[in-house]
Amino acid sequence: FTLVELVVVVMILGILVAIALPRVVNISGDATDNAARQSLSSLRDAIDTFATQNAGEWPGTDEADFKTDLRPYLRGPFPKCPVGDGEADGVKVVSAGTPLFGTGEDGSATTKMWAYDNSSGEIIINDSAASRSTTPYDEF
Repeated sequence: FTLVELVVVVMILGILVAIALPRVVNISGDATDNAARQSLSSLRDAIDTFATQNAGEWPGTDEADFKTDLRPYLRGPFPKCPVGDGEADGVKVVSAGTPLFGTGEDGSATTKMWAYDNSSGEIIINDSAASRSTTPYDEF
């Protein structure tokens, strides 16, 4: 092979990598998004089933009661929040209609865990950062 042919082959390989790399890198973000949606779906189904079987009462007044109330309606352990560095299974329980939003207690820092309103049965991921699909996790 001549040097020109090798340069052409390297350029073609570079173009192919530049086209394929963004697609491969985004697969991880899509997997995280799908895991988050699936976990939320399981939790929402368990919450609705609990409320249906308990005359419209929502589960849990605090984190421990919430997890205990949902245990019979979940297959396996309580799901971990798939968002963030450390996949936490913590639940921030609010009541009296306090709105859920994806921030921490101080209103600025995000806490990557579940947030649950025990007066409405709403549960979200307590993280307002955009996922790789550009949808904030607290809107899933």
